[in-house]
Amino acid sequence: MSRNMDNYNWGSAKKRYEWKAEYSSSGVAPRDMALEKELFGEENHTHTGLNFDKYASIPVKVKGDNPPPGFERFEETNLHPCMKENIALARYSIPTPVQRNSIAIVTAGRDLMACAQTGSGKTAAFLIPTCSALFSQAMNLIARPNGPHDARHFKCRPLVLIMAPTRELCVQIFDESRRFCYRSMLRPCAVYGGAGVQGQIREIEKGCDILVATPGRLVDLIDRGKIDLSNLRYLVLDEADRMLDMGFEGAIREIVERKGMNKDRVTLMYSATFPKEIRGLARDFLKPNYLFLKVGRIGGTTTDITQRVMWVEEQDKRQKLRELLMTQPACRTLIFVDTKRSADSLDQFLYQANFPATSIHGDRSQMEREDALLAFKAGTSPILVATAVVARGIDVKNVMHVVNYDMTNSIDEYIHRIGRTARVGNAGLATSFFNNNNSPVGRDLTKLLIECKQQVPEFLARYRTNDMRFRDDEDDDY
Repeated sequence: MSRNMDNYNWGSAKKRYEWKAEYSSSGVAPRDMALEKELFGEENHTHTGLNFDKYASIPVKVKGDNPPPGFERFEETNLHPCMKENIALARYSIPTPVQRNSIAIVTAGRDLMACAQTGSGKTAAFLIPTCSALFSQAMNLIARPNGPHDARHFKCRPLVLIMAPTRELCVQIFDESRRFCYRSMLRPCAVYGGAGVQGQIREIEKGCDILVATPGRLVDLIDRGKIDLSNLRYLVLDEADRMLDMGFEGAIREIVERKGMNKDRVTLMYSATFPKEIRGLARDFLKPNYLFLKVGRIGGTTTDITQRVMWVEEQDKRQKLRELLMTQPACRTLIFVDTKRSADSLDQFLYQANFPATSIHGDRSQMEREDALLAFKAGTSPILVATAVVARGIDVKNVMHVVNYDMTNSIDEYIHRIGRTARVGNAGLATSFFNNNNSPVGRDLTKLLIECKQQVPEFLARYRTNDMRFRDDEDDDY
C-alpha cells in the first residue's frame, strides 16, 4: 500500500491519551482499556532477565555536592500516584541502578550527567521523574489552542524537550512517553526529519508538553514559529556523547543559546559512553552544581553478553556469516556493517541464500526504515542488516545475537552495537569478525574482553600488555 509522504507521520500520529475538559481536576483521568492494552500489552513489555539481580552488585558513584540518596523500590519514591500506577502497568518492579539514582537526583531538581551501560533503563530514568513532577502542575502549565481556528497560529510550549540523534530513537522515546503520560494531562509529540512535516505540525498544534526531537527538525519548527521553548522545565540529551561529537553540537548550541530557551531549567544528559573530552564540552550546558552519575565503568558493558571474536578475512566474510546463521538456533539477529552500500549488498546476498533478512540505513526513506524495523520486531524478518543508525539506544525485544560483520575501530561504537542484545538483565551473544583492518581497536577490545571475563582468542594475544586494567579517568575530572 502506497503512502503519501506529505501525510506520512510514523511516530507522532500514534494514539495517545487525550485529556478532556470534563475530567477530574485531580489530574488523573479515567482508564481507557483499549489504549491501555496497546500501550502496556505483552508485545510492548520488555521482560527482565534471569541475570537482573546482578544489577545490585554494579558499582555506582555519584560525584558532586550533596547528592540525594537513591531508593530501593518505586513504592518508596515521592512520585505522583498516577506515575506509580503507570510504572506498575509497565511491569517495572525493581529499579535498575541508573533509575534508582537518576530519579532521586531529577526529583531533587539537580542537573545531571549520567553514564550507564547499554540496556540499563536510561529512558525510564529520565521520563519517570520529569513527567511525574509535572503531573500535579499541569493544569497551570500546559498550553492549548482555543479551538480549531486558533490552531494554525498556535505555538506549542513544551515543558520537557528530549533531543536524540536518530529518528528511530525519537520514536522509541515517544512510545515510552505515551506509556508514562497515560491518564495525565501531558501530551507527548515527536518531530524528526524524513517524515512529513505537515503531519507533525498538525500534531503539535493540538498541544505538546513532552517533545521528542532530532535537532534539525526542531530548529526548522522553531523557525516556522510552531515551537516556543520559553516555558521549558526540563532539557534532556539522550545519547549525549554522539549528539555533541557527531556534528550536532552547532545545532544544539543554537537551540539552547539562541532560540529563547528558558534558562531556569533542569538539564539532563545520558549515554553509555562519555569520553572525557565530551564531558568537558557537556559542562557548557549544565549548572555548576550538576551531579555526575556513573553506573559501572564509563564505557563498560555488561557481562551478560557473551563476546566471541573470530578471525575472518574480508573475502571470507559472506561464507562465514552463512555458516554462522545456519548453525545457530533461529533467533533475532542484528548484523552491523560499515556502509550503506554494504548493507544493501549483504541484504541481497542473504535474500538469495533464503535467509529472512531485511536492512536499514540512513539513505532509506523513513517509510522503508519503518517497514524494516517493524518486520524485524514482528519476527517476519528476524535478521536485520544495519549501519550505525541503529547502534544507539534502539531497544528491540529478544535480540539474541549481534554480529559485527564489519568490525568497528571505535571501542565506544563497539559497546553501543553489542548493547542491542542482553537488555535489562537478559543474556545475549555478540560475534565479531576481526582481521588486520581492525588492528586500531585491538588493544581496547582485548582489555574489554578481559574486563568482562570473556575468552581472548590467540590472534589478540599480541595486544596484551602488562597492564590490561581500564583506568577510569572519571576520577580525574568529572
